[in-house]
Amino acid sequence: MNSQQEKQVLFLHDGWKFRDKSDKNIYKATVPGCVHTDLLNNDLINDPFYRDNESTLQWIGEKDWVYSNTFTVGSDIINREHIELVFKGLDTFATVELNDTQIAETNNMFREWRFDVKQYLKKGKNNIRIIFRAPKNVVAPETASLRLPTGPNVDPLCPFTRKAHYHFGWDWGPRFITSGIWKPVFLEAWDTAKITDVQIIQNQLNPKIAKLAAHIKLSASRDTVVSIIIRDSNGAFAPVNTPLKINKGINKASIEFSITNPELWWPNGFGVQALYTIHVYLLQNGDQIDSTEQRIGLRTLELRQKQDRWGKSFEFVINGVPFFAKGGNWIPADNFLNRVTKERYENLLRSCKNANMNMLRIWGGGIYEQDVFYDLCDEMGICIWQDFMFSCAMYPGHPDFLENVRQEAVYQVRRLRNHPCLVLWCGNNEVEQGWFHWGWKEKSDPEIFEHYKQLFYSLLPEVCKAHDPATPYWPSSPSSLLEEDTDSQNMGDIHYWGVWHKN
Repeated sequence: MNSQQEKQVLFLHDGWKFRDKSDKNIYKATVPGCVHTDLLNNDLINDPFYRDNESTLQWIGEKDWVYSNTFTVGSDIINREHIELVFKGLDTFATVELNDTQIAETNNMFREWRFDVKQYLKKGKNNIRIIFRAPKNVVAPETASLRLPTGPNVDPLCPFTRKAHYHFGWDWGPRFITSGIWKPVFLEAWDTAKITDVQIIQNQLNPKIAKLAAHIKLSASRDTVVSIIIRDSNGAFAPVNTPLKINKGINKASIEFSITNPELWWPNGFGVQALYTIHVYLLQNGDQIDSTEQRIGLRTLELRQKQDRWGKSFEFVINGVPFFAKGGNWIPADNFLNRVTKERYENLLRSCKNANMNMLRIWGGGIYEQDVFYDLCDEMGICIWQDFMFSCAMYPGHPDFLENVRQEAVYQVRRLRNHPCLVLWCGNNEVEQGWFHWGWKEKSDPEIFEHYKQLFYSLLPEVCKAHDPATPYWPSSPSSLLEEDTDSQNMGDIHYWGVWHKN
């Protein structure tokens, strides 16, 4: 194997520093991280959660912050055909400079950002600088010109900012408007071709056989011939070796394979959580140039909605077995996301499992959770109702905003669709409820609701249908598909707050 042909990844997590843009004092930063924990680690602020410290720290979210680093690039990377700078997550409005040249601006916490930087890099020392602008400074003009309805105590900045809404404060938590490199950052260097996506499709499943297909996307710098090898970690099927002629640009391949006597994946309390790890290798002239893996579970899934004596059912069915969804509403485990370790996730989710939960709803005012969260849910049999990140507000309908959301949704759907725990995509939290029951409809231009339908009844279901057609989509929680009142108990789902405060 010629290791020089392997795709290389150089993580850029060490050596970061940060400062207030209006101040020359420079301090050590942690990446991945956020400005609040960096300030705390440098003893520049007191514990944000102690007494009333929240009120004295609001200035942090109103400042612009600068993060900078110097890193070394050797000839092993600089001589590659392609070099990309990859940010798995930037929070949120950021200007990225490389060797004193601005290369990008970002505006979405929930997207992965990739930039071709070969022309900007040099052998040896390189410097990177990221300026994070305060959300208020960026979106205030639009907020002033287009006032969109929001729920009680929901900041009017939320609808215009593709950032976790709970950062702006919520009824269950404090207001800490973070900034920072909140997910990994690295250089990715490659020649000839690389794997850009793998989706495992389940075409048939019965006790005797699971017929599967790996839908693979490759990016190639030239016309060439490659081979793709697919195998399972435990030898559940014989390795499949497929030669493939590819062209410069994006290429697609679909490779079929089967597993005999498949073990099924079940929700917690219904059976085991059988998992298969599918490895995909890309070879050229017998040398491995890229690889990836996807862990899957084999199960059938249905959101059953049939007429019955009460109206229309809303029932999850896995492997032909209807089950009662027992669980809770998952909010982020910390205001500062870099503090949530794998061990903390495991402890929280193990507590859910031990309490006999079999489903969690990822609430639309938080984040699309970290990869480890879904991995643990796969292992513990905890089904996931996944909201898109919209909550308690109406949203803009202009093309730039919608395209930003489309890119976010495509990335997140492709990232999560292979997890067997994923059982539903849901457009938002309580937006339909707000329109019909919180006085928004009576006080707003009807065009605002047309924008709502464009986003949640057109754009997002189209993304789900294109990239994850096997998983059901639901437009809002609660919803009755605009056919009945959102509080109707005859169809759809409801948020029954009366269990707490109605006679």
